Amino acid sequence: MNYWLFKSEPDEYSLDDLKREPGHTGRWDGIRNYQARNFLRDSVQEGDGVLFYHSACKVPAIVGTASVVRGAYPDPAQFDPESKYFDPKATAEQPRWYCVDIRWQSAFAQTVPLKDIKQNPALEEMVLVKQGRLSIQPVKATEWRLIKKLGETG
Repeated sequence: MNYWLFKSEPDEYSLDDLKREPGHTGRWDGIRNYQARNFLRDSVQEGDGVLFYHSACKVPAIVGTASVVRGAYPDPAQFDPESKYFDPKATAEQPRWYCVDIRWQSAFAQTVPLKDIKQNPALEEMVLVKQGRLSIQPVKATEWRLIKKLGETG
């Protein structure tokens, strides 16, 4: 089992939005960064844990957890000319972009703000601190456990 941090702007798709989906399960799509795409396509697998991060908001923070319930498959939005994620270079035979399905697991009792993560010496090597703009990023098991503890207990 691997662990990941998935970023989303809460006004686009929040943890609460995921929870409202049928079966608390939604498609994580619209990824248009090659490094993030490669993580989705090559490494993210069913059963992996996800830290749900709200970005581009007043207080960027990890707000809860989800799990991957379906591994990578071609993002259907790339084939839809009406979608903002349409890619005219993508074909069914050679898709360029991938998505996964995730299921809501929990909302933290207290969010874990980015500023607190950056000030915590045990988290100083976290990809979120080193390469903050990446929308899909790996998380070490030790970081996962600490973030969950911080979110559950405050």
